Amino acid sequence: MLSLQKYLALIPLLFLLSCQSEIDEQDNNLQGTITPVSPLTSYLQRIAMVKTIHDNIIDKSNYCTIQFPYSVTVNNAKITLNTIADYQKVVDNVNANTTDDDIVKIDFPVTMVYYNYIEKFIPDATDFNSLIDYWNLYPDLLSKINGLNINYPITINSYNSSNQSASSTTIISDQAFFYFIKNLSANQYISLQYPISIVDYNYQPRTISNNQEFEDAIKYAIDYCPENNIVSLDFEEVLTKGSWSIPYSFITSDNTALYSGYSFVFKNDYTVVATKGGVSETGQWDIKIYNGVKKLQLDFSSTLLSKLDSNWALFEFNNSQIRLRNVGINSNYLYFEKK
Repeated sequence: MLSLQKYLALIPLLFLLSCQSEIDEQDNNLQGTITPVSPLTSYLQRIAMVKTIHDNIIDKSNYCTIQFPYSVTVNNAKITLNTIADYQKVVDNVNANTTDDDIVKIDFPVTMVYYNYIEKFIPDATDFNSLIDYWNLYPDLLSKINGLNINYPITINSYNSSNQSASSTTIISDQAFFYFIKNLSANQYISLQYPISIVDYNYQPRTISNNQEFEDAIKYAIDYCPENNIVSLDFEEVLTKGSWSIPYSFITSDNTALYSGYSFVFKNDYTVVATKGGVSETGQWDIKIYNGVKKLQLDFSSTLLSKLDSNWALFEFNNSQIRLRNVGINSNYLYFEKK
């Protein structure tokens, strides 16, 4: 039998030969191999989203942007916007005088482009305000990861376990990458063909050699690119508000189902109460800093919940989602989601 990684490495041969495949779920963390539910997959899709933050001074939204070209009026001055660089003209006008009203008026009609590349024609200010109100209903939607740009083209090998078919796809743009990931089926395994060249938010080129390096580069962008840190939140304050469920847990293998139905409440006295079906267990939690990395420590006594015991490194969080990982020989992941 051929393993999944051998299939992905020998795709040209697979077009000529077919044989029974054996899929090893442990391969999720190995170099090159991920599935639609792997954490790296969602991070890559967020890298490939439309960049929407550059015009926040105009539309005040992280989830959509206005398609070029268009014009605005700022303090009675009309400004035509053709490129991202033109937004500096708006900023300069707003900052030029401390006594004017600094109201930015869009000259309609315009076309809005959502983070997922969907376009919507906006004829007037009423429709525009309705759209922004809609996006404001989702303040904690995980948005684009800025500060990391992929140098295309890249090649992705894929294997479908349902029909044992293999293929290879060349990706030439963010939009193509976004929809490639969006359209993955539950039975697909993909392997990024390394090395992959990227550019970080300091415009420095880097060569990525495996999945772990890619995820580390994404983590660096989340932590240090100012465009990803426009809202300041206190992790402990977020953690101790409300109750949380576990939407994803990968500890050696995907064991998310083990924690279905559990509710976790983190209290200010550093106890955490896990409840399911009216039965509760109390454990301990703490936050520590190790070599500049913030970590959540969990300590339960029961056989099932003690599987969560670890020093979980904080990957990212907002008011409704917390993503943790533990990097070792294999990477483990634990996600919390506000109930």
